[in-house]
Amino acid sequence: MQLAFSTWPQVRDYLKRSTGVIVPIGSTEQHGPTGPIGTDTLCAEVIARELGRAARTLVVPAIPVGMSVHHTAFPGSMTLRPSTLIQVIRDYVVSLASYGLERFFFVNGHGGNEASINAAFWEIYAGVPEMMLPNAERLRFMTTSWWTGQSVTKLRKELFGDKEGGHATPAEISVAMVACPDQDWSADRIPAGLTPSIEGRRLSEGAAGFRRDWPDGRINSDPTLATPEKGKRLVEACVKELSEAYRQFIA
Repeated sequence: MQLAFSTWPQVRDYLKRSTGVIVPIGSTEQHGPTGPIGTDTLCAEVIARELGRAARTLVVPAIPVGMSVHHTAFPGSMTLRPSTLIQVIRDYVVSLASYGLERFFFVNGHGGNEASINAAFWEIYAGVPEMMLPNAERLRFMTTSWWTGQSVTKLRKELFGDKEGGHATPAEISVAMVACPDQDWSADRIPAGLTPSIEGRRLSEGAAGFRRDWPDGRINSDPTLATPEKGKRLVEACVKELSEAYRQFIA
């Protein structure tokens, strides 16, 4: 059940049977020479949508811009400051909790968001006495980055081996292909001479350092291995695993 396509009476009726909600969160940042800038949000959205169907649970619109300061030397990348992202997450939660939602399951599509998401949860808990919400003490949170589950990690290794890498990966590009099958994914978008691996990883020098060390935006990845068929397998494995995690969280 997607909030964006629901009416308020439908949401009211949903609240009679559940107080759970799925919140996808991604980023708007470069994904190498072949990946869409919206890859992380596309991945979070498609997995959240399929998880919502499997669990018969409300899914709210994604938070589309995350903490991507280290990507801002690449044209098109956008970012929120960590403190801003924390506040956005807090405002999402408070507005949804105001009419009865209590269990917030975040599906994350971007590693750079993880610290801010966890900090936001503690900021919310710290502010419970000031919220003036009747259900404030009952708010609970869980977050998962979709690529970290045991079955998905195993499948990523099976499909891509050491060419999966750490950013602009064939796994996330494959999932984005599932999210947007009408997008032009043709081979002529792949630059000639694309090498599958670059040595080293240094993220502590800011955006300029990232661009210097990773001039085309990838980190040890070969995104040319991405296919929608592989993406479908990844989505199915992820949703199966997260369905059980969500069931336990709600229970």
